[in-house]
Amino acid sequence: MRTSLIIFIITIVGWSAMLGSCRQRTQKDLTKESIIPKPVSVEATNSSFVLDEGTKIYFDANTKALKQVAEQMASKFRPSTGFELQVVPASEAPSEGIYLTTGSGSMDREEYNLTITEDVVTIKGGAPAGVFYGFQTLRQLLPSNIEADTKQPGPWEIATGTITDKPEYAYRGAMLDVARHFFGVDDVKQFIDYLAIFKLNHLHLHLSDDQGWRIEIKSWPKLTEHGGSLEVGGTEGGFYTQEQFKDIVRYAAERFITIVPEIDMPGHTNAALASYAELNCDNKARDLYTGTKVGFSTLCTDKDVVYQFIDDVVREITAMTPGPYFHIGGDESHVTPMEDYIPFIEKAQKIVIKHGKKVIGWDEIAHASLEDGTIVQYWAKAENALRGVQKGAKVLISPATKTYLDMQYDKSTPLGLHWAGYTEVDSAYIWDPATLVEGIGKEDITGIESPLWTETITNMDELEYMVFPRLIGHAEIGWSLPAHRNWDDYKVRLGNLAPRLKVLDINYYPSKKVPWVE
Repeated sequence: MRTSLIIFIITIVGWSAMLGSCRQRTQKDLTKESIIPKPVSVEATNSSFVLDEGTKIYFDANTKALKQVAEQMASKFRPSTGFELQVVPASEAPSEGIYLTTGSGSMDREEYNLTITEDVVTIKGGAPAGVFYGFQTLRQLLPSNIEADTKQPGPWEIATGTITDKPEYAYRGAMLDVARHFFGVDDVKQFIDYLAIFKLNHLHLHLSDDQGWRIEIKSWPKLTEHGGSLEVGGTEGGFYTQEQFKDIVRYAAERFITIVPEIDMPGHTNAALASYAELNCDNKARDLYTGTKVGFSTLCTDKDVVYQFIDDVVREITAMTPGPYFHIGGDESHVTPMEDYIPFIEKAQKIVIKHGKKVIGWDEIAHASLEDGTIVQYWAKAENALRGVQKGAKVLISPATKTYLDMQYDKSTPLGLHWAGYTEVDSAYIWDPATLVEGIGKEDITGIESPLWTETITNMDELEYMVFPRLIGHAEIGWSLPAHRNWDDYKVRLGNLAPRLKVLDINYYPSKKVPWVE
């Protein structure tokens, strides 16, 4: 009897030990993870959460918009894990799984707290946008093959601890020039997906220029029929129908990205001038242009039909874009006399405001009187940006020497230009918007935007090579605290990102200044 009792006790202890070992988790240090943009604070508890076949993604049933984020998370993680990852509404926090919720009114809209225990991952955002950004951070805490579109081996472990985070600037964006070379809907959506990974929230589309008009305007149909027919080099162009453009806007909004449409004026307008003779002072339509020179075209600023044209264009585009901004260009209008340029910009602003939007324009617009809410985009001349601030405007920071993604990395770069200099990966990162121009402080800045002009960029492979990895550094400048940013730390985190970029099939420039992980 006594022997049987001893055997029973030993058996129970053995089973307990086995069960205990099954519950043991890999010790992982959350502070050692490479997260870009760098969060405000990270605290580790040195264990791990395991994403497995039983994991469910719960969303707070009181916030219906969170279902969309939960579905996106499940859609991202299902192919690589092979797990069902059921999406479930919840009236209270679950005891296990992944839980998405929104916090109190004290949290900023884009702020989030990511709390990871052995049993539950909780993303709490100030609004659904904040939860979405927490999801992007969670992606980076999982192995890089979570990004694959086919089933991968696991395990899918996430370091435990707490991340508290929010952005430094409200506007964090990129610009894509689809006028010089046209990029179709699927390419634009792919670019939007890339922006979302790094918490960028604006995509500025440069929809018209000398070489092409890329957005359907029903009241002026020849803009696309004729003006959109070609691109740089004389190859076939293209344009977005209004339904396609609405689809892009919707797709971006689902990823908390605002589309900022730009119709450049009064210069960079040859595609329009070739489409409608009456927009020219001599009533003669211009020839289509497929070169890369700038500054030779202008709308006829004295003609009433020109302002009717602008009103129609702005009306049709703003009806499709729920975001607050409309970009009027205004740059490099070298053949428009200043005495004509200034009243033109003032009239154009009023038209945009009439249609319920705020104006953004390149820094030259600061020569004119600026309406309340107008934003000056600094790209070339600091004195213009300062002039804008003195007139009460906010500044969107896009210095060509730091943020222009079409500038070559060095003399050997096969793509791009170098009129603003060469911009290596370190140079693109080592600067601060709030100290860039004396007299323009953080309180004057609405954010940072990285433009990609496409004179030499013809496809997504070329686009990715010029955009990555510099845009990743710009994303960190726009999001992370300046005190938390330094090149020696960043280049290691960027290097650790290489396997993820490869799984995502992003063609990036492998700068020798970065210790890339194989």
